[in-house]
Amino acid sequence: MRTLTQREIVDKDFNNKLRGYDPVEVDEFLDLIIQDYKSFQDEIDELKADNDRLINELDETSKQSDFRAQSQNASQSTVTNFDILKRLSNLERQVFGSKLDEAGSEQEEY
Repeated sequence: MRTLTQREIVDKDFNNKLRGYDPVEVDEFLDLIIQDYKSFQDEIDELKADNDRLINELDETSKQSDFRAQSQNASQSTVTNFDILKRLSNLERQVFGSKLDEAGSEQEEY
């Protein structure tokens, strides 16, 4: 599909023939086409600019969301690791009970 520019529409010359179209009427009609063409092109340019702006905002929002998710996951894994160590320590105390207390007191004597 060929896209005409405003300049091509303005500069278009038609051959004059006997009993042809009225050049003034053709020029007036082409002027209307040019105005419509310009308004459509302006709207397309504006929509493209809006689209680019929104894509950039979406990219920035996605980056921030990814960063927050990574930060949250890191803090959750740290808490999870801490909880595991704490539970393991409590489990050792319950299973080995007095043996750990005796070993701890023997080490303090040295």
